Amino acid sequence: MTDHTLPSALADIRDDFLALEQRERLEMLLEFSNELPELPARYQEHPDLFERVVECQSPVYIFVEVEPDSVVHLYATAPKEAPTTRGFASILVQGIDGLTVDEVLGIPDDFPNTLGLTAAVSPLRIRGMTALLGRTKRQIRERIAA
Repeated sequence: MTDHTLPSALADIRDDFLALEQRERLEMLLEFSNELPELPARYQEHPDLFERVVECQSPVYIFVEVEPDSVVHLYATAPKEAPTTRGFASILVQGIDGLTVDEVLGIPDDFPNTLGLTAAVSPLRIRGMTALLGRTKRQIRERIAA
């Protein structure tokens, strides 16, 4: 993976994780889980718009919004009782929000593997985050094709 394909917000998050010891990385993931933004009011009453990411062990739902100027907004819900999954969702929401379509589609699919968490969390959880990113990209492609 090259840094020129990774948007700076995600590169900064990755670098912050890699600067820590393994145990501290888990603590940082927990911090991210507490920082998952609330849904905007316009979506709180519309769970039907959200897609479940079935690859995640916990019920995680996402919705991608693409503005006419190709700016992307990612929204996600995940239970507080699932801090790992919620943390992964928060990383993507915070790292992707405000990027362009091309920037998001250019994010390497293996980004979740670069956070230095593969020794700390199960491969199933890493696959869940990879699925979050993959479904986000798919929703973007669907929106721009429509």
